[in-house]
Amino acid sequence: MKLTDIKKLKVAELRSRLKELGLDSRGLKAELVDRLWSATEAGPGGTDDGEQMTLQPDSSPTQQVLTPSSSPPTEAGVPAPCEADHGRELRDTGTQTEAEPGPPAVHPGSECAPGAVTVCQAETGEPGPGEDRGALLVEDLDRGRSFYEFKEEIRYKRAKSPQPPLEREEAEEQDEDKVRLDQHGGHLHFEVGPDGSCGQPRFWSRFPLLWSGCRLTHGVQRGRVGFEARLERRLLNTQPEDHDVREPYGLRVGWSVAQSSLLLGEDELSFAYDGRGKKVSCGKEQEFGEPFSEGDIIGCYASFSSDGAVELSFQRNGRFLGVAFTLDASVLLGCALFPHILCKSCSVRLLLDPTAPPWYPGPPGFTLLAALPADQRVRCTSAPSCRAQCEVVLLVGLPGSGKTFWARTHMKQHPEKWYKLLGTEELLACMISGGQKDSRLRQASQCLTDLIKVAAETPANYILDQCNILFSARRHKLQLFAGFRRRVVVVFPSADEWKRRLSQHQMTDGEHIPETALLKLQVSCSLPEQPADLLEELQYVELPQHQAQTVLLQYKDEARRLLPPVHKQDKKKPRLYKKRPHPHCPPAPHRTEWSGFNGRNDTNMQPWIQQPRYWTVPHQEQSFYYNRDVDYSGYEGYW
Repeated sequence: MKLTDIKKLKVAELRSRLKELGLDSRGLKAELVDRLWSATEAGPGGTDDGEQMTLQPDSSPTQQVLTPSSSPPTEAGVPAPCEADHGRELRDTGTQTEAEPGPPAVHPGSECAPGAVTVCQAETGEPGPGEDRGALLVEDLDRGRSFYEFKEEIRYKRAKSPQPPLEREEAEEQDEDKVRLDQHGGHLHFEVGPDGSCGQPRFWSRFPLLWSGCRLTHGVQRGRVGFEARLERRLLNTQPEDHDVREPYGLRVGWSVAQSSLLLGEDELSFAYDGRGKKVSCGKEQEFGEPFSEGDIIGCYASFSSDGAVELSFQRNGRFLGVAFTLDASVLLGCALFPHILCKSCSVRLLLDPTAPPWYPGPPGFTLLAALPADQRVRCTSAPSCRAQCEVVLLVGLPGSGKTFWARTHMKQHPEKWYKLLGTEELLACMISGGQKDSRLRQASQCLTDLIKVAAETPANYILDQCNILFSARRHKLQLFAGFRRRVVVVFPSADEWKRRLSQHQMTDGEHIPETALLKLQVSCSLPEQPADLLEELQYVELPQHQAQTVLLQYKDEARRLLPPVHKQDKKKPRLYKKRPHPHCPPAPHRTEWSGFNGRNDTNMQPWIQQPRYWTVPHQEQSFYYNRDVDYSGYEGYW
């Protein structure tokens, strides 16, 4: 089936065909079209000869000002800062809009501007005047990260304003010496159990491609120490997996230093035993041991020698598998090693009761971490206890302007703040098991919307790495983080520098951002001002504010000139309905005019109107037309 034929199907037909193929039938029409098209491509026979297209998502703001959630919030709400937003009306299936007569009201700092063209036509798939339909279809398939990011962001225009944060009762002070899973030292999408000894991915049913990791609160620098972890159960959802997903679930256990990535085994100082029977470090896999599955218990052991060298070994269900990693003293440089787990679609439990016996006897001479004396353990950094101690940095800028680079540099310059970077790119890095790119992008953008809500309720320091070019999205997110110290950082370089960075980004990542999508992004972009009730600090790190505003106006003027005009649909004429007679009234009289005898007209005769029979009948005798005993029997046909 051709893509054009799929797009002509109605939503009910799309869902019916997806159910026949055993695929998920939930979501907007654009998502259903993508899902059916992907299934058609993957099925036997591939694509039709007449429609040879491949899905090549990019990180573009494709269909930029346009609408997927995930997802990711379509996400929440603030009253739309522009009700007259170019006179636009936002729809669920897209952000198609239509200008209405009269000058639109524009609010300062809003995403609306007089004369702005429609910026969201991609979701409907309908070409505007002067647009080539084939080119539009190619661009519609060429979706990337910015497409799904903006689709989640645009939903804030209709979302309800977030409620002010509730003053929580002070949590019970936790024993600093107790070993437990550290929520502050794990992914936000990893959910720690109430007892602190078990956990699982927070969004396993909705985002099954996501790997979630967490460390323990304590580590070691000396001695012979170990811990045990059990794969409790698999968490497999009913939705079909992507064709490219290699494993429906997975688990890695091992050791890492506190400053390394939470993706165990993907960093230089991160050492993992993978459930597929591999050892992983620095992203490189080697055969080791044997695969493990549901119910298996893995023992992880670290042996520190007097000269600082370390040997890391593992065992499965009491069977010793050998030494997996040998590290020289120059590798760790005295850093402590922390127990670390990374899982996907499964729940994990660790033995952290200092009084309980081990599940399986470990190698001779090793002690479980939870049973070590407190002075032989190293405590990681504690999390902030309240919102007032936390900070959130909201980045604002067009795609390719350098927001992620600024965020990573800022994190390196302030390691003591332990920032958590929330962005689509970070979530994409957590999908290490494959999957179709379109599916990964959609899940990442939708998951990010939910993570921002979780972050607003979890004290920590955050950096929100998104475009955030819409006033409504910025306002909603800043309202969510009420009580935090809120900073807005605008990364807006000069026009020449932005083009250079954008070109470099596309060459490095191999992602193409369609020109039309960039133009739509520029039209919809707005730069923040400083309302005292929403943020405590506003910083422009490239161009100063007045120059950035001037350059943005030039972008908007040029984009409106290059984008095709918006076609205004004709309003439908109201349908005329015949007035039905009221059932409680007598029927209309039948008038007949007599024009003479025997059909001849007689000018001497005056025409007269024949009166209906019931006019001369007494009111009490008009039983046919009004009879109380039979209850309007003459009009029973109306009921």
